[in-house]
Amino acid sequence: MDQRHHNHQSVHKRGRDNIGRSQLEFKRSRPNHQCQAGTTPVPSPPTSQALSTRRQLYERDFPVYKQPVEVGSFSLDSARRFFNDSRQLRYYVEPDRCPNFDLRDGYKDRFVKRDDGVKEKLDHILRWILANRSKLQSRATTASSPYALGVNFVTWRGHLTKLLTTPYETREGWLLAVTRFGGTFYISEVETEAAHKERENRTEKHEEMMYWGYKFEQYACADNIHSFPDPGGVVNTNEAFCTVVQTRLADHRLLFSGEVDCRDKDPKAPSPACYIELKTSAEICTPKQRSNFHRFKLLKWWAQSFLPGVPRVVAGFRDHEGVVVGVETFHISKISHLIKNEYNCWKPTVCMNFCCDFLSFVKSVVREDDPSVVYLFSWEPQRDVTYSIHRDSQYSFLPHWYIEEMTSGSRKDSQHR
Repeated sequence: MDQRHHNHQSVHKRGRDNIGRSQLEFKRSRPNHQCQAGTTPVPSPPTSQALSTRRQLYERDFPVYKQPVEVGSFSLDSARRFFNDSRQLRYYVEPDRCPNFDLRDGYKDRFVKRDDGVKEKLDHILRWILANRSKLQSRATTASSPYALGVNFVTWRGHLTKLLTTPYETREGWLLAVTRFGGTFYISEVETEAAHKERENRTEKHEEMMYWGYKFEQYACADNIHSFPDPGGVVNTNEAFCTVVQTRLADHRLLFSGEVDCRDKDPKAPSPACYIELKTSAEICTPKQRSNFHRFKLLKWWAQSFLPGVPRVVAGFRDHEGVVVGVETFHISKISHLIKNEYNCWKPTVCMNFCCDFLSFVKSVVREDDPSVVYLFSWEPQRDVTYSIHRDSQYSFLPHWYIEEMTSGSRKDSQHR
């Protein structure tokens, strides 16, 4: 079943034609990052392609987006260890409409925070792939190499979310590293200098407010179908349950993973339709606040949940003291209706068409099939997407254990044929 915005029919062919005319503009590549010590950048040709992010270029019909299919899941425990199962999946327990949850509770004495300075790259997804290769390869209809996965792209849902929101982002740029291996393009985020500085200089208040979102999850989630939430327990942000989904955006076959907060207690509800995203936001008291909520928060909530096929977001609205004073459910399929009266607001079709064209851009640029070669795509607000090429650099992100297992596994497969 196709996920489409209203009743738009796909005109992806026209979209591809447009890339040649308007989105891809030939100009000097201006990567907006600095090469760090130890890299070996390969200069781009004097004139290289750049991808425009101007919104009006992407106001085409909504591209075909196939209903995402969950092909697996995995868990990360309190020590961030990988398990190829759903042990960390939690169950949603609906709060009262005015629950008065104190989100500050436990911040000082019952909080274990994940070290976000440790960059895990794609490692957990890669472990899942190795544990489920036979399942993936049995789904593949064609295999261009002995260790092909049958998909074009492997990445985190969060990286795709950044792409969807790029045409409307005005503050934060991004760096995305891409490596081609076995015919598949792997996309992994690189922390920008600005994001690094922001992380290093967070105020204590900012840190506490980040905790509030996790605390809301603790108030609304139970460990199993028969239990109730335990808000007196420890909040440990190392723990995670992640879905792995496969889908297709136009002619791009995608495999990506994203963290899931909880699922509906109804045992008959299938995945990913049973999943629920939990969010917190400041309570809305004025029309201006409501407008900002529609323009900024709902864009990110929609993008994050639409991609893996999560149908609803449950939001806890909090006061300035961090107390949840109201809870509201947002159905992803109805968010475009919610924002339609906002002047010059974001459009789902622009988000999806830009993401689609970025993936086409990557396919046209990333030619070398070599895990030691990284194409670094760089973007800053009001600029075009540019790229640079790096060999044997600190940007390389596919680990040796993954490359060796994939290549040795393919040799064993060919010997058994």
